Amino acid sequence: MNHDDALQQLSHIAHERAFGRHVGSDRLIQAGLDALMAGVESPSLAMLAGLVRSEEAEAPVLFDQVLEELGLLFQAPADPRAAEWALAYWIAGQIVDGSLDPAAGSHLIWADVAYDLGYPEDLQPLVSCAINLDGWDESWGVSIEALKGEALEAADQLLSTRPPGERKD
Repeated sequence: MNHDDALQQLSHIAHERAFGRHVGSDRLIQAGLDALMAGVESPSLAMLAGLVRSEEAEAPVLFDQVLEELGLLFQAPADPRAAEWALAYWIAGQIVDGSLDPAAGSHLIWADVAYDLGYPEDLQPLVSCAINLDGWDESWGVSIEALKGEALEAADQLLSTRPPGERKD
């Protein structure tokens, strides 16, 4: 893992936690160790990376300190609908940049976001892709790769029409 990969991993975990996903202390410590080994420098990083099992309870606080020191601290919008939209855009961004499989990403948007937002029209292409990918069968005459390509295009389209500022509709 190089320096940029380590920073990206820290940022990814910061987003996961901000969006309410559980991230275990062991993963926080490992991310700290990965970053330290990749040459990332932060006053609290060595303390995070050096935590032992009996000190795991300290990991979340130290992880947040590391994020703050590196300028990577992320907070989801306070408005619940705005936070759901931010999550949808974050997932779509991962699909587009290749860090998340289109099938997995479209499924996350379908299962974790679209329902909470009342299935808005802007998410329908990704929801349709998720449903198609979830139920895909070889007899359909279309490859799974083609369906993933459609999900990638739908994610890209969502990002390209993203309105400025926090979305609360």
